[in-house]
Amino acid sequence: MSGKLILVIMDGVGFGAAVSQCGYLEGCAALGQARRWKMRTVTPSLSGPMYETLHTGLWPHEHGITSNEGMRRSTMPNVFSLTRAAGKRTAAVAQSYFHTLYVDTPWDPLRSIEHADENSDIQAARFYSMEGYGPINAVAPAEIDLCAQATLLIERSAPDYLLLHTCSADTLGHTYSGDSAEYRKQVWHIDNALSRALPIWRAAGYEIIATADHGMNADGWHGGTEHMVTEVPFYYFGSAKGPDAATVLDQLGVAATMLSRLSIPAVEGMRESFFAEG
Repeated sequence: MSGKLILVIMDGVGFGAAVSQCGYLEGCAALGQARRWKMRTVTPSLSGPMYETLHTGLWPHEHGITSNEGMRRSTMPNVFSLTRAAGKRTAAVAQSYFHTLYVDTPWDPLRSIEHADENSDIQAARFYSMEGYGPINAVAPAEIDLCAQATLLIERSAPDYLLLHTCSADTLGHTYSGDSAEYRKQVWHIDNALSRALPIWRAAGYEIIATADHGMNADGWHGGTEHMVTEVPFYYFGSAKGPDAATVLDQLGVAATMLSRLSIPAVEGMRESFFAEG
């Protein structure tokens, strides 16, 4: 086991969209270079609550962030804080919600996009705001630019845990719906960028998980219990032995799974890891 992990959150990419549009990730699964499962999210299937659920292993009702309008500093043990407490390094390329959750200073739109603080749970980061996005301008960073920023953080900061979060599919899904050419093509753009970055990250010794916080429905929305918003992909590049391919994973197990790959014990309240050691 490498003890180094990258989590890719493809925001808003439902299971069906990933299987139909992510030709690179699906090819890796077909060739045995990765494994892919369907995963069921908790609810409400909203971004902010799901970010915290992915990193704490708790329902929104347990960790207390139940809406995007209720974003605040995380008060629960999470993958970032536990990784730092174990003497390991963390990094992120992510939208500003993650700054709100895991950086102990207020978000400053003119200064916070570059972050370096050894005393922070996220020690090195490149954040983006997407301020003002809408039908006229998606204001989403290019997927390859996000992968480039992650690659530079790997080379310069050597994090044990790195988060890469892309918001573009969610943005296009809200603008044009989850049943639109624009949304589907953006999902492909994510996959296309990952096809160039993942081999570099794997060669650097990282295991990789690529998943989503939630999906997107034909109304351009999410938050409820429809299968298109609560069923997401879970791709894994690494040596651990996972469950049968037909098993539907529970999003609550992601935090413990990530900690197990980092050789860090899970804490009370987290659900069990998906993987046996390997």
